[in-house]
This record gives sequence, C-alpha cells and structure tokens, in this order.
Amino acid sequence: MKRQEVVASHKWNLEDIYATDELWEKDFAKAKDVPKFSEYSGKLGDKATLLKFLRENDEYSKLIENLAIYAHLRHDEDANAAKYTEQYSKIYPIFSSYSSEVAFFEPEMAKLSEKYLNSLVSDPDFSDYDYQIKRIIKGKSHTVTEAEERIIGMSYEVFNTFSETFSMIDNLDLPLPEIEYNGEKTKLSHGLYGIILHSDDSDKRKEAYDKYYAAYGKLLNTISSTYIGNVKSDVLLCKVYKFGSCLERALFDEDVDRKVYDNLIKAVDENLGSMHRYIADRKKILGCEKQYFCDVYAPLVKGVDFKLTYEQAYEYVVNGLSVLGENYQNLLRKAFKERWIDVEETDGKRNGAYSAACYGVHPYVLLNYQPSISEVFTIAHEMGHAIHTYFSHKNQPYAKSQYKIFVAEVASTVNEVLLLKYMLKEAEDVNLKKYLLNYYLDTIRATLHRQTMFAEFESKVHSIAEMGEPLTKDVMCAEYAEIGKKYYGDAIEHDENISFEWARIPHFYTSFYVYKYATGITAAINIAKRILSCGDSAVKGYMKFLCGGSSTDPVSLLKLAGVDLSRAEPFEEAMREFDKTLTEFENLMGI
Repeated sequence: MKRQEVVASHKWNLEDIYATDELWEKDFAKAKDVPKFSEYSGKLGDKATLLKFLRENDEYSKLIENLAIYAHLRHDEDANAAKYTEQYSKIYPIFSSYSSEVAFFEPEMAKLSEKYLNSLVSDPDFSDYDYQIKRIIKGKSHTVTEAEERIIGMSYEVFNTFSETFSMIDNLDLPLPEIEYNGEKTKLSHGLYGIILHSDDSDKRKEAYDKYYAAYGKLLNTISSTYIGNVKSDVLLCKVYKFGSCLERALFDEDVDRKVYDNLIKAVDENLGSMHRYIADRKKILGCEKQYFCDVYAPLVKGVDFKLTYEQAYEYVVNGLSVLGENYQNLLRKAFKERWIDVEETDGKRNGAYSAACYGVHPYVLLNYQPSISEVFTIAHEMGHAIHTYFSHKNQPYAKSQYKIFVAEVASTVNEVLLLKYMLKEAEDVNLKKYLLNYYLDTIRATLHRQTMFAEFESKVHSIAEMGEPLTKDVMCAEYAEIGKKYYGDAIEHDENISFEWARIPHFYTSFYVYKYATGITAAINIAKRILSCGDSAVKGYMKFLCGGSSTDPVSLLKLAGVDLSRAEPFEEAMREFDKTLTEFENLMGI
C-alpha cells in the first residue's frame, strides 16, 4: 500500500511537532549554531551562573530533541522520501558538537564540595535538578577529569564499532542459504526464520533451524572476536570509571541496587522446575520423539479466530484496560481521536512497532497493524509506553521527564497482562482460553526466564574477562551450553547449534540490558495483580509511578506502585504466576 492511499485517521499527525517542514528548517538553522556552553566552564561554583547554564541547556536540548524526533518519525513513515532522509542524517552531527560543549559539566560538578552540592539539593531554585545533583554526589568517586571525559566521548565511536560490525554481519554478510517455503525456493531471512519457527511443520522448523545456525557457525570466529572486543571495551570503561565490575557500573548508571539483580537470578534459578515442566508439556502436546530448540515456538493451540479491524481492536483495548480508570480510558480515546498513531503497513515504512515523544508534545506510536490477536496486544503494549511518557512529561519538569530504561517496559507490560486477564474473563470459547494461557506462558518464558538466562551468560563472560582469563569462542560456547541445560532441562535436545545461540543476540552489545526485560515483567505481573485485587488504591499508586519520570531512582518509583524489587517477594510472586498459569493450562489441555 502506498502512503497516500491511507485514510487520514490512520496516519499520525506530526504537524503537532512542526506544522510545516519550513518551520523545522527554521529551527534547524537556529540549532546549527550550538551555544558556547563551554564558556561556563570554571564558573559552576556560583549558584546564579550554574542555574543559568542548566536552564539554557534545557532549552537547547528541547530544541534539538524536537528536531531529531520529527526527522526520525518522518523518516520511519517513508524511508523513500529523500527530503526526510536528508533531515534525518543532518541533525545528528549537531548532537556530537553539543556533547563536546557540555563535556565539562559533570567532571566540574564532581570537583565541587559536597557541602555546596547538598546546598543545591535543598535550594528550591534547583528543584528541577535535585535528583541529577544527588547522582553527581553519589558518583563523585567514579568521575574522571574533563580531559579524560573528552577522550572517552571521542572514543565512543570506536567502542560502538563492535555493535556496528555485528549489525553488518547479521544483516548483510550472514551467508543464509535458500530454503523451500510454500512451494518456492527463497532465501532464508531472519523474518522468514521466525515465521517458520511458529509454523506447524516440524520438519521445516528443523531444516530452517539447522540452516540458520549453520550460517552463524561459518562466521563464529569473526562474531566471537567482535563480541570479545565489546566485552573488553566494557572492562576498560569499568576500570577508567573505577568500578569493581562491569555489572556494578551498569547498575550504577541506572541507579539500581545490586539486590534487585541478585533477587532476579536467585528466584528464577530456584524455580526452574516449572520451566522444565512446561518444556516437557510442550513435547507431549506436540508429540515429538525429540524436541529441539526450534520447537519451543511451535503453536500448541490452533484454530483461534480473533480478527478485528483496527478500530475494533483499539476499542477492545480501551475496554480491556477499564480497571485503570476512566481518566486512563479517556486518554486512550484522546490518542485515537487526535491521531497519535500511525497504523497501516505501507511502502518504505519501518516495520515493527514503537512509541516515541518529545517534551511539550504528546507521544506518537508507530504500528503496522494486521488483524490478529497478537496485534491487539501490540496496541496495548505500545499505548502503555505512550501513556507512561505522557504522564511523565505532563507531571515533571524537562530535567526529570525521561524515565530510566530500567522501568521502560513496565507500563507496556502491565497493559498486556491486564488485557490478557480481561480476555480470559470474557472468553467463552475454551480453545481461546487455551490459546491465551499458552500466550501468557510463552510471554513469561521469553521475557523472564530467557532474558535471565541471557543475563547469567553475559555476567559470566564479563567475569572471565575481568579476571584476566582467556575469553574464547570455545569458552563462551561451553558456558552458554551449560546455562541452557540448566534452564531448559531434559525434555529438549541440547545440540551443538544452541551452544552458540549467544552469537546471534544483538542485545549483548548493550551489556547488562537484557535483565531489565525480566525485572520489567516481574514488576508488571505484581502491579497488575495489585490493581485487580485492590482496585482504586492500587491504581492511584500506579499512577504516581507513571507520573514519576526520573524524579528519583527507579526502584523507589516502583515502590509507589506497591512493588519493592529490593525484596525477594515480587520475584517469587512472578514465579508463582507462571506455575499457576501452567497448572490451569495443563488442566484445560487434559495433561
């Protein structure tokens, strides 16, 4: 479908950011002249000067953020539009110049006395920046000199080479072979591999699985070298910033207590019995003599007909989230009416789905809607992101408006869990109930168990590198194979292919990111349970969380919603939810 064929109500209204492209160009001309923020260097010990810098920095940041988001969204709606591709490419060099201009800020602030910094925290004039200043105080021992910070800033392009190299390998150079699919020879791709894994044809799944991993196997030495380089760059930065480990540095950057990470690993490890049971159930239902990793995505429940138009699906989501209150529902309807959402799959449009926003303008959501049950969940998920951003921006000053990545998946997953519970309650068809329970089990398995498994692997390889021990292809494959056996149990064939699954995971190039998916779904399961059992009081606490932005650390923000991840209980509750859902599924399936 061509973009011009899409009805206006299914296109996002980017004119709310810039009414015309000429206005964008006018702001771009203004932004090209990056303010000489470095002239403030050496003067931050004066409160009036510091406040002036912070306010001017906010205003310029908002300007370039608006420019970048608009260009990004225009580019993603149609990559074939040369004008927007040019906009998209020319905005980002400004960020590099800006970063250089403000590189002095944190090193200089860290040199100032703790007494002075604490006086800023208690000063009402600096209320927009109190959390940021508290973080500077907390990070004093990890701050480097301005010269070192500039060198590190210039080096990030080098450090990012490992991720870029893997991306080139994964998207361009991977020697994926042909495969026969739907009666035709076609090249195996990442997308087609995913489609085949979710199909009913066990022989085709195994063929695709073997061919897919064979391609990675051919480049395993190169990929290993690339990933090892990424790990070593983490170790280098860990030492430069004076942290005891790469994990410690990653947790510090997100302001997350180590107890949270340890609680996650411990709870999942101690409750793997249910995971093993589910994998064994899958083998029994599929009737496999041998179950391979390619079989864990195969559908267990077939014949579910749940096709809705976009309008029907959206209203279904609004109704499904009624427990969040009338104000939340009205905001969802406002988003629909005011065209925050780009709906249709069109030529040149980016695939997938996401939410994005700039301060002072409502969020936007990109979809590629198809009439299927999974797409209904996608609407709920992305609108969860959007409403979280809306509340954070509406209730926090610019400096505190961006919530940490640690909590980024909480609101989206709360929506998914609440919608699923609503659908289960409304479902009269037993087959639909089976499907929904299976969907929930696979969501928890993929987001909680699997991401924790990934977290254990990257923690292990970083520890090996930190101790100065050789980190090689064979070492990494052996470690991954051992962890895989622990997580999946005996009902699956632990073949050679799966020992190097790590080699195809792009998230490993953003180290210690994956565990946040697992903590996110853990928090969401607990929040949804509180909302469904406690009603308005739980909703009020949850709304405080949604409004929190980065006004304090993310673990404290989640406490407003009644979830304390520094304790073991929320993780144990998530494990109980998986076990309870599995038992209900087994009963319906007659296992």
